[in-house]
Amino acid sequence: MSENYTALYEQHKKAGASFTDFGGWQMPLKYESELAEHHAVRQAAGLFDLSHMGEVWVTGPEAAAFLDYALVGKLSAIADGKAKYSLICNADGGIIDDLITYRRGPEKFLVVPNAGNAKVVAAALSERAAGFDVVVEDASAETSLIAVQGPLAEAILLRLVPAEQHSLVTELKYYAAVEVTISGQDLLLARTGYTGEDGFEIYVPNADAPSLWEAFLEAGEGHGLIPAGLAARDSLRLEAGMPLYGNELSRHVNAYAAGLGPVVALSKEGDFVGKEALAAIKAAGVGSTIGQKLVGLKGAGRRAARGHYSVLKDGSLIGEVTSGQPSPTLGYPVALAYVDVEHSEVGTVVDVDLRGKAEPFEVVPLPFYKRSK
Repeated sequence: MSENYTALYEQHKKAGASFTDFGGWQMPLKYESELAEHHAVRQAAGLFDLSHMGEVWVTGPEAAAFLDYALVGKLSAIADGKAKYSLICNADGGIIDDLITYRRGPEKFLVVPNAGNAKVVAAALSERAAGFDVVVEDASAETSLIAVQGPLAEAILLRLVPAEQHSLVTELKYYAAVEVTISGQDLLLARTGYTGEDGFEIYVPNADAPSLWEAFLEAGEGHGLIPAGLAARDSLRLEAGMPLYGNELSRHVNAYAAGLGPVVALSKEGDFVGKEALAAIKAAGVGSTIGQKLVGLKGAGRRAARGHYSVLKDGSLIGEVTSGQPSPTLGYPVALAYVDVEHSEVGTVVDVDLRGKAEPFEVVPLPFYKRSK
């Protein structure tokens, strides 16, 4: 059993959550029904505890230049108040983590790594900061993160925000953040998420997290809001075609194979960690003409593919499933898989070995699910 507990652990216990170890944290897997939680997010709203995620502040005169060097994207191009998805890679181009970076001022950035990688990313940033006029501060242990996701997320949030600040919420764009008073607390609010729905993520000091959680549950009464665990979070992100570190992404995977080539800014000025390797990979065509590529698979039958199941073409091994399950929203099995590039075109029919029986799947465009505007 892991030793890390979020500031909301008692709230989850009171709500009857089933727990699981994730990234070294005891996290709610589900409360009553992961299926009900999934549908609540698609149709109304779900409340998530994401406090296991990391929060690393990077500040100083050379903060922007430093992040351009430490990460593969051009972080110096982020406007104040905006955010950018990026990767932190090894020198060989392997992915240490995927993360979101928020610009909170000319010399102030918030980097948000995944739970199991938070300490690794903070250490890597500290190491790469040598020679730059920056301060890297890991605030993960003091910071909680609460997310409200779903088509009614904005309406529920507005019940906790003063009327004079409603426009800050309603005018907030996707991948942007703003300081807002929520339930009497001045907090950082981001319009981001991992579900494929509209929604918000709120950064809050640990001591204030339980009262904010309860305030959201109260504000969501009559709006269909329910707490949601990691099981629903996983099925939601899979439908939205979003990669999960440890499944689709790892140190053995490069950005081009993962379909994240546009995230890599090879043309930005100066060097960055992994640039030479990634430039060589792109020039060689790995992820485009040779090697393997991440694709979406739609099952023709009812049985679902699962992680590590073999993908076959005419009986020959061509790849492996990284994530898969029945889609609660779409009603058929979906999966993400790495397959040989020559079999990665949309419309290609392949087989997945479902415990000894080959079942047909079709390569389809990602995401599987896209919300209506």
